[in-house]
Amino acid sequence: MRTVYYGGQAVVDGVMMRGLSQATTIVRAPDGRLVSRTEDLPGAVRGQVARLPLIRGLIALWEMLILGTRMMLFSARVHSGIAEEDVSKRTVGIMLAFSMTLAVGLFFVFPLVVSRAAGGVVHDSLVGNIVEGIIRLALFLGYLTLIARMPQMYRVFQYHGAEHKTINAYEAGATLTPEQVQRYSTLHVRCGTAFLLWVAALSIVVFAVLGHPPFLIGIVSRILLVPLIAALGYELLRLGARFYSFTPVRIVMQPGLWLQHLTTREPSDDQVEVAIAALRAVLAADLKAIQATGTARLAP
Repeated sequence: MRTVYYGGQAVVDGVMMRGLSQATTIVRAPDGRLVSRTEDLPGAVRGQVARLPLIRGLIALWEMLILGTRMMLFSARVHSGIAEEDVSKRTVGIMLAFSMTLAVGLFFVFPLVVSRAAGGVVHDSLVGNIVEGIIRLALFLGYLTLIARMPQMYRVFQYHGAEHKTINAYEAGATLTPEQVQRYSTLHVRCGTAFLLWVAALSIVVFAVLGHPPFLIGIVSRILLVPLIAALGYELLRLGARFYSFTPVRIVMQPGLWLQHLTTREPSDDQVEVAIAALRAVLAADLKAIQATGTARLAP
C-alpha cells in the first residue's frame, strides 16, 4: 500500500487541498459564506505510470499548474462577487503558456545571458555556470522578497500558513479544530517554496555537467531541461520529507523551511477553518475510494 500525502496551495481568500482522488478549494466569500469547488483528478494522476520516479513529478506538477490556475481564477471570482462560470481550456492554456514563458525566460535564460556577457571576466566554464546559478538564486530570492512586501499578498500568505498548519496537525494526528491546528507551525517540509529552491540549486549542478556549450545551444538546453530539473527537485523533496527524522536530512532541508518565512504568515482562526474544511473534503473522498479499492492508506 502506498501512503497518500496531502498538500495544496493558498488562493484568494481560500485554500485548495489536493488528495488522491480529488482537489477541493474552499473560499470565504465577502458575506462570510464558505464556497467550495471540487474537481476529480484525472485518471493519469492516479494510474501506475504516474507513480514512477521522475514521471510522477512531471505529471503531478503539470496537474497542479492547471488545477492551481483554475482554482485561483475561481477564488478570484468568489472574492469579487462575480457569478461563477467555467474557464475555457484555451484561456487556462494561454495563461499557463504566458506564465511559464516568463518564468523560464527570467529565471533560466536571463542568468545565462548575463553570465555569458561576463565571459570576458569569467573564463572558466565551471565558474561561469556557478555565476549563472548564483544569479538565478539571487533573482528567485529577490522575487520572493518583493512579493512578500506587497500588502495585497498578506492575506494570501496567511492562507498559505493556514494550509501548512492544517497539514502539520493532520500528519501529527491532532484533532482538526482551529484551536488545535493553531498550535502547529506555518512551515512544512513539502512546501512549494522549498521545491523552487531545490530547482534553483539543482540547476547549478545540472548545467555545470553540461559544461560550456555554444550560446544558442545553452539557451535551448535551459528551456528543455527545466522539466527534468523540476522532476528531480520533486523527488528530492519527497525523499527529504520521508527521511526528515534523520538529522543530516533535516540540515539539508532547513533552507527550504527558512525561505517559507517569506511566503507564510500566521493565520486567523477563520482562515484555519477554511483550510480544515478543504482538507476534510478530500479526506472524506479518499477514505471512500481507499475503502473501495484498498490500494492506499492515509497518512499518518
